[in-house]
Amino acid sequence: MKMRVLGKNLKVSAVGLGCMGFSHAYGAPMEREETIRLLRRAADMGYTFFDTAEVYGTAQDPHVNEELVGEALAPYKNRVVIATKFGLKFDLESGTVPYPLIPDSRPETIRKAVDGSLSRLKMDHIDLYFQHRVDPEVSPEEVAEVMADLIREGKITHWGISEANEEYLRRAHRVCPVTAVQNRYSMMARHYEALFPTLEELGVSLVAFSPMANGFLTGRYGKGEHFDQKYDYRASMPQFTDQAVDQNQKLLQLLHHMADEKKATPAQISLAWMLCKKPWIVPIPGTRREERMEENAGAADVVLSAGEVQALDEALDHMEMSAVFGGTAVKK
Repeated sequence: MKMRVLGKNLKVSAVGLGCMGFSHAYGAPMEREETIRLLRRAADMGYTFFDTAEVYGTAQDPHVNEELVGEALAPYKNRVVIATKFGLKFDLESGTVPYPLIPDSRPETIRKAVDGSLSRLKMDHIDLYFQHRVDPEVSPEEVAEVMADLIREGKITHWGISEANEEYLRRAHRVCPVTAVQNRYSMMARHYEALFPTLEELGVSLVAFSPMANGFLTGRYGKGEHFDQKYDYRASMPQFTDQAVDQNQKLLQLLHHMADEKKATPAQISLAWMLCKKPWIVPIPGTRREERMEENAGAADVVLSAGEVQALDEALDHMEMSAVFGGTAVKK
């Protein structure tokens, strides 16, 4: 697979693998052996960038995702970059799915979290350590100071912020340079494009999560979809309703038309659109299927000209779309 550089010097595959769905939010957790097989298969395909978090688990086993990633990729540890995250927990007692989010980026919490993640990932350092959500009770400077300490101690080599805005990013970056922000970004969720000039100015990259709008932009979902209310967040996502399928027909037609032109798939076009927009964007689609891993990796080979990207942007600017899932509520 083609490669890209996050920040100044963190080299990763142009398309990464979001690992959350193996154990969280997209159905009942997968069998351990199959998850490990798929993670290793991804590494063999050329994926070198894997994204997890300490909270991507279940109520019974809250850290299982990191454990699975650590076990699966142990034989590849010198060839892969693993990103994980701190500073968040789920409100499992709320009775609400998706679970509300509770941020906690106190220095003592971060230090406990990093040691736990290192142990579960079976690594002596974390390649890219993301603050999972901004904690309104802790300043960006205080978080960045802890990151600088962890870099000096050799526990992490790069850090980033998920769902960062400009002010928070600038304040944190002044204390300890940020390598990447991990923000929601897709054809249906483009509000973070306003941050792009700041990212270019600071030399900070974008790791795009939910780059296919939670799978909707694959074009494989129609009316009458049913998702597990207990385990699958898509059951409450507005883009998967029957009404939304009607509202999004022009978007789906746009994807299919470009896919036909490029001898690609709608999923690949939705990824190539951002890959060809900026050289510092790396999407991290998740999947539970080997054939989808191959398809997503192939997006790195789909070439869209600057004019084609601009034409897609202009079409999106003037297109009716349904609401799209924008994340779960953050509590404090």
